[in-house]
Amino acid sequence: MEYWNKKTETMPRQELHAWQWRKLSRALDHARANSPFWAERLPEDITSLEDFTERVPLLYKADLIASQQVAPPYGTLPSVDPALAIRHHQTSGTSGAPPLRTFDTARDWAWGADMWCTALYGMGVRPQHKAMLAFGYGLFIGFWGMHYGLERLGCTMVPTGSMDSKSRVRLLVEQQIEFLACTPTYALRLIETAREMGIDLAEEANVKILVGAAEPRPESTDRAISEAFGCPVYNVAGMTELGTLNIFECPSRPGANHILETGVLEEVLHPETLKPVGYGERGVRVMTGLGREGIQIFRYWTDDLVVKRPWHECGCGRTWDWFDRGILGRTDEMRKIRGVSITPVMVEDIMRGFDEVSEFQTVLRTDRGLDIVVLQVEPRAVPGLDTASLGARISTEMKEQIGLRPEVEVVAPGSLPRFEVKAKRFHDERAS
Repeated sequence: MEYWNKKTETMPRQELHAWQWRKLSRALDHARANSPFWAERLPEDITSLEDFTERVPLLYKADLIASQQVAPPYGTLPSVDPALAIRHHQTSGTSGAPPLRTFDTARDWAWGADMWCTALYGMGVRPQHKAMLAFGYGLFIGFWGMHYGLERLGCTMVPTGSMDSKSRVRLLVEQQIEFLACTPTYALRLIETAREMGIDLAEEANVKILVGAAEPRPESTDRAISEAFGCPVYNVAGMTELGTLNIFECPSRPGANHILETGVLEEVLHPETLKPVGYGERGVRVMTGLGREGIQIFRYWTDDLVVKRPWHECGCGRTWDWFDRGILGRTDEMRKIRGVSITPVMVEDIMRGFDEVSEFQTVLRTDRGLDIVVLQVEPRAVPGLDTASLGARISTEMKEQIGLRPEVEVVAPGSLPRFEVKAKRFHDERAS
C-alpha cells in the first residue's frame, strides 16, 4: 500500500489524538481572537478534545444563514479579512432558502488541495493519468478542489465544463481518459448516452478509476456504473462548509470510507438524544474542520447519516476510522408515509434492480386526504417492452422491500430531467 503521506496516515491513534488536539487548540484560539461569531460561542479554557465536545454547542446551518443575512455576504463568521480570499463559492440554496456563501484564502486552498491529494493517491490516482471532471465549474464548490488536487498530484487535466454528454463520451474514448469523476447520476447519463451512440465504454474507453461524488447512493448504483465502465467506482464526500472533502473510499476494503482525521474531527451523535453512539451504530455526523483559517467550523450538525467503524477493520494500514458505505442518507430527506419511513436511497436501490428503467422520479402527494407515493418511471426504448407489466413489478417490489405500494406512472422515453450535479428525484408535494 502506498500513501500520500505515510507518517500522518499511519501514526498511532494516541499520536493522532495529540495531533488533533494541537491543531484544534490553535484553531480555537484563532477563532476567538478574530471571529465575532465564534467569540460569542466558544468557551474559554477548553482543555482537551473531550472538553471541546462537551462544552461547545452544536452549530446548525440555520445559524450560519442567519449570520450571513445580518451582515452579508459572509456574516460575522470570518476569522480573517475576506479581502484575502482567492476563491468564493456558495451552495445553490434549497426550497427558496438563501445560499450559504464561503471563501478560501491561499493557505486554505492549498490545505484543501492536499486533502484531495491524500484521497486521490489513496484511491490509486498517479501523476501519469489523464483526468476528466464532468461538471459545470460554477459557484458550487463541487469538484473544484478535486481539480486542483489532481493538478498538484501531476495529472493531465482535460476540461469539459461546457461540453454536452456526447462530447464527453467522445473525449473519453479519443483521449483514453484514465480517471473520471462525476456524480453517480451523471455517470449513468454518460452510460446511457454512450449506448445511444453505439459505444461500449468498458471496451472502447480506458477509464481505470471512477469517483462518484456528491450523492448518497446504494451499492446497486455503483455496481451498474462499474460494470458499464469496466473499472472500480469509489466514493468521496465533502462539504462547502468544510471547504474540502472529509472521507474517501479505500481500495483495500470496498465500502470503507476513511475519515481524513488529520484535517477533520468527526463525531457521530444519536439524532434525538444528541449523545455519542458507538462503532457500528447509525447516527448523524458532526463535523469540525482543523485546517481552514478564513471560514472556521466547529461541531457542525450535517444531517448526514453514517455508521463509523474502527480503523483496524480495514487492512490498508491507515489508522483512520471509517464510515461504512460513506454517507447513507440525510435526516432532512427522510419522510413518513402512513407510518413508513422512506428515503431517496431506499427508492433508488429498488429502481436500479430494473434494467428496463432509464430514469425515475419519486413524488409524495396527498390524494383525497391520503398520503401516496407516485413513481414516475421512464423506460428504456426496448422493442416490445410491456410497460404495464413493468409498472406492476415495480409496485410489488416496493411493497415487499419498503412496505408501501406506489402508484407507477410510465412516462415517455427522454421526458424526465437529467442531472449533472446533484440529482433531484425526490419531491414532497404534500401540504406542510
